[in-house]
Amino acid sequence: MLRDTMETMRILVVRLGSMGDVIHALPAVASLKHSFPRSMLTWVIRPKWAGLLEGNPFVDHVIAMERTARGAVAAVRELRRERFDVVVDFQGLLQSALVAGLARADKKVGLHRSQARERAAALFYSTAVLTKSAHRVDANLELAASAGASNMLRVFPLPVGSPEGTLPEGQFVLASPLAGWESKQWPAEFYEELAQEVRTQLRMPLVVNGPPQSAALLARVPGAQIHLSGVDGLIDATRRAYAVIGVDSGPLHLAAALSKPGVAIYGPTDPASHGPYGGSIRVLRWADAVTSYKRRSGIDESMRAITPAEVLDALEGAIRSSALKAPA
Repeated sequence: MLRDTMETMRILVVRLGSMGDVIHALPAVASLKHSFPRSMLTWVIRPKWAGLLEGNPFVDHVIAMERTARGAVAAVRELRRERFDVVVDFQGLLQSALVAGLARADKKVGLHRSQARERAAALFYSTAVLTKSAHRVDANLELAASAGASNMLRVFPLPVGSPEGTLPEGQFVLASPLAGWESKQWPAEFYEELAQEVRTQLRMPLVVNGPPQSAALLARVPGAQIHLSGVDGLIDATRRAYAVIGVDSGPLHLAAALSKPGVAIYGPTDPASHGPYGGSIRVLRWADAVTSYKRRSGIDESMRAITPAEVLDALEGAIRSSALKAPA
């Protein structure tokens, strides 16, 4: 049973990664903290993504769990120093459920076995939730509600970021061509054509962003300016961008959380559950696209079906819509 709200509740949330998934959990975590103002909230996350929580007013403590066995043991030892009133696993994998199971907590909340990414994860929860919402942000809010949250916040408290590399001094369109699965990517030659059209029609450059190790891949987009950065640099570049273009990957969800206007190009994954949240970004998806979450190599045919002309048209529409909504 949860403590009286006059006492200091101790809440543990588990969402190890990745970028987009961490961002999709931010409103649910904020809702938990907001519902219990006197609570102490701890988040277990991979070190790679811990920067996304920097300065978050709804997170009191971060436990960075390395992928190594030694790192995992150290993190578990740290979390077991406390006793928690409730732990929420927003990931639904065996590894995240095991973290939740090893925590000393009165209540352990996670997805029902039919919805968990790995069915066995549900064995570690005292409360398995069958969510009804399509989008992951809303499903996470349902998990938070099952953990006791009563005041729902749809906010994305993200850090300011810091400049990395060189960006244009004036307005620019930011594209993040890479995704965790090659099948979710849009062809490099399409970005080349789009870069020319953006410069001609919108009179601004196209900047393509990726991590430092992606320089060779991004060089396949002549006509675009390459911007290499880590997470902090990506956040800064996204905040400075006039508009964005992306695929189903972390940078797109970051842009959506920052309410940037833009275009999302979708193919094998379903935007109803994994699309940009908030309405500032327009989604393009081929009508005959087949939903699949298999990590296939090679660009999916449904991604090739979306033309640069369609992306430019949608981008111009998103920019116009954003301008109309802007305060006078």
